Amino acid sequence: MGFVENLAVWPPELNEVFERSLTVEFGSLTRSGKPVTVPVSPYVGSDRQTLDVSTGLTVPAKADRARANPKVCLLYADPIGEGMSDLPVVIVQGQAAVRDADLQRNTDRYVELSGSKYPAAVKGVPKIVMGRLVYYYARIWIEVTPLRVRWWLNRELNGEPNEWRAPTDTILPPSDPYPIGDPPPPWRPPPIDWRPVARYALDHLELRDLSTVDTDGYPVCIPVTLSALEDDTLEVQFGSDAPTLLPGPACLSFHSHAQIFTGQENRTFVGRYSPDAQGGLFRIERALGDWSSPGNRLQVGKAFLWKAPKLAPRLKAEAARRGQPVPRVRVGRSGSRSP
Repeated sequence: MGFVENLAVWPPELNEVFERSLTVEFGSLTRSGKPVTVPVSPYVGSDRQTLDVSTGLTVPAKADRARANPKVCLLYADPIGEGMSDLPVVIVQGQAAVRDADLQRNTDRYVELSGSKYPAAVKGVPKIVMGRLVYYYARIWIEVTPLRVRWWLNRELNGEPNEWRAPTDTILPPSDPYPIGDPPPPWRPPPIDWRPVARYALDHLELRDLSTVDTDGYPVCIPVTLSALEDDTLEVQFGSDAPTLLPGPACLSFHSHAQIFTGQENRTFVGRYSPDAQGGLFRIERALGDWSSPGNRLQVGKAFLWKAPKLAPRLKAEAARRGQPVPRVRVGRSGSRSP
């Protein structure tokens, strides 16, 4: 196994993965220690000491989990996009710090970075329309300080990985203080029957990733292949040199997006994982609520505008919980810094 010494940041050969990846699986833990993993947009911190993701202010569950338990993981394994198939698969485990003390600064940063990373998604969108999407652009940032990084040549995870660990004196910044009051309920309730959701995911969404919890209490997420659904169980297979997956609570994520990113589609299931000689078995217990944005740019835009008035009360309430006004979408600003 190769080991890379780097006392400042992650190995430089991984910069391209972290900079160019269009989606990343972000894994966090519930208060009971169960993993929940969803695809999000990845960014590199401005000081290049953290790997950052975000969640909408109106849907703060990912941030709430990371603030309660800062042990998180990031899986960079999506080959969709020009030249992405040549990049390694990377698993990062690290410490999260939640940033929501300056919502306007967070929003400015997301407007700037998301527009640069996904230009096709905002091309030709009038500023007045983007201003109506403040519920989407108003963000909570989650900065992840990498502590352990492993990488393989491909999604099959065959061949021993390279590994890097952060120095033992690495500074782990704390999160911003908890907002006052209770968090909002889920925006999208989970489906009553998960079976048609699972059948759809198996038929249409080609990227599948499984998360469990390792011996150090961190979520670990790996790409997998799946068998057909039998009753409530899927057979899971993965590379011979993948990290060891322990039996217990698990999360299975399906997702997909176009080569030119304008939106993505995903489905998430929670249940239990049991290892066996072929890989393991994942028994589905339920599906989580869906926050997909599938379709072309016009379809995604219409769906986003439809949500705006419905999410306006949540937006106002979540800003108030943090003692701040609702931020504005300020298009064309430059020099935004990492919160």
